[in-house]
Amino acid sequence: MTLAENNGPERGGDDLLAAEYILGVLTADERQIVSRRIDTETAFARLVDAWEVHFAPMAAAYAAVEPPASVKAAIDRRLFASSAATSAAPSAAVWSSLAFWRGLAAAALAALAVFVALPFVNPSLPPPETRLVASLAADNSNVKYLAVYDAARHEVGLSLVSGERGSGKDFELWMIEGKNVPVSMGVIPAGQTARMAVTPAVQQKLAQGAVLAVSLEPTGGSPTGQPTGPVVAAGDLKGI
Repeated sequence: MTLAENNGPERGGDDLLAAEYILGVLTADERQIVSRRIDTETAFARLVDAWEVHFAPMAAAYAAVEPPASVKAAIDRRLFASSAATSAAPSAAVWSSLAFWRGLAAAALAALAVFVALPFVNPSLPPPETRLVASLAADNSNVKYLAVYDAARHEVGLSLVSGERGSGKDFELWMIEGKNVPVSMGVIPAGQTARMAVTPAVQQKLAQGAVLAVSLEPTGGSPTGQPTGPVVAAGDLKGI
């Protein structure tokens, strides 16, 4: 079992689960479970709504851009291709389902949030494989991050869901590839969101799939080049 398997989304609690649902990084089975909870648990539904509100302002600073026609076609294929084989049109039950509409809205917001969370360069959407996401969490830790690696811009965007570094401490981001020693990606800037440049050597490793981890270090980062404090969050990068 990998480090990320030990510290997956199930370790992060409802707050992280709701954020992952809005960003669209859950598996299909996980999304179905969350959708059922939204329909039956008022408190959890409000938590999901709160994360929708949290991510929505990220789009306010950007002018509307007409997407390429291929984007609409790709969304149609993803949403409706599986049902097209058995029905010419979605059933009334599907169209009246609260979970369906929440899921559709969440998917749209997720695409928008990921697109605008990092610097805007041009209206052309990068190929899907250039974006990887990870939920970073760990047992016995309240530190939770959502990470987006944008290969086209050579950056990792981080959103702090919960947790504090404390006085005289910093969070440091690491890449872990298999059984190799961790590679520091730098001290994470303080704040709810942060962007970190990725070196060419690390870019290649991330593209092949790796684990991101966050350790608690003295101010300024590890003095040894390897983690000296506890790993407070970790997770696998996955394509979206």
